[in-house]
Amino acid sequence: MIRVALILMSTLWATLAAAQEEVVLGLSQNRVQINARFDGSEILIFGAVKRETPIPETPLEVIVTVAGPSTPVTVHRKDRVFGIWVNAESVEIDRAPSFYAVAASGPITDVLSHTEDLRHSVTVPRAVRSVGSEARDPVAFTVALIRIRRDEGIYATLPGAVEVDQQTLFDTSIALPANLIEGAYAVRVLLMRDKQVVSEFETAIEVHKVGLERWLYNLAQDHALLYGLLSLVIAVAAGWLASTVFRLLRG
Repeated sequence: MIRVALILMSTLWATLAAAQEEVVLGLSQNRVQINARFDGSEILIFGAVKRETPIPETPLEVIVTVAGPSTPVTVHRKDRVFGIWVNAESVEIDRAPSFYAVAASGPITDVLSHTEDLRHSVTVPRAVRSVGSEARDPVAFTVALIRIRRDEGIYATLPGAVEVDQQTLFDTSIALPANLIEGAYAVRVLLMRDKQVVSEFETAIEVHKVGLERWLYNLAQDHALLYGLLSLVIAVAAGWLASTVFRLLRG
């Protein structure tokens, strides 16, 4: 009974703490438009902590995550067979964000407990989920996917990137790469005390193609045959134009 009472008291305390501190959030922009000249963007995320009680003695830490739409991914491992590199084992990643960045006011391990990471899926490895596989080491495939996407700038962990002022104001900036896909990018802000989440707020940034990019995307999706023929005509015309220019330069 004592153990149950302690658990209930702990849950009640966490609930009260969450009710006492709430996030008031702002974004430099809540829509990103992708056109032919789009080469990336930067989102400024800022906010304040609304309180009904005095500031607790335990220092406040803040974690901000930005996650793009999740899609399944198949990761292959290549092996050399008779001198030729071929796909060998593969693992189906059930859920992998197309973009994921996590910024914190300090080192992740100093701000977030392992239990809270499991509960809220904060860090990059927790945001990527793989299903059962017959591969000998399925975890290695997930690690490889994360490494590749980190190198491409798609996944990022930014310790110390969130500035916290007077345990009330906070801000950070997240760089969005040029190769974004369309969809809603979820923005989460977690207020942390003693490595525990005391409050959470979530909003979204809409990413859409516009102009020529939107027209080509719709054409490829709705009229694949016409899109393929148009691509072929453009390729032939570009080759003919390049050949003509080359002959004129030589002549």
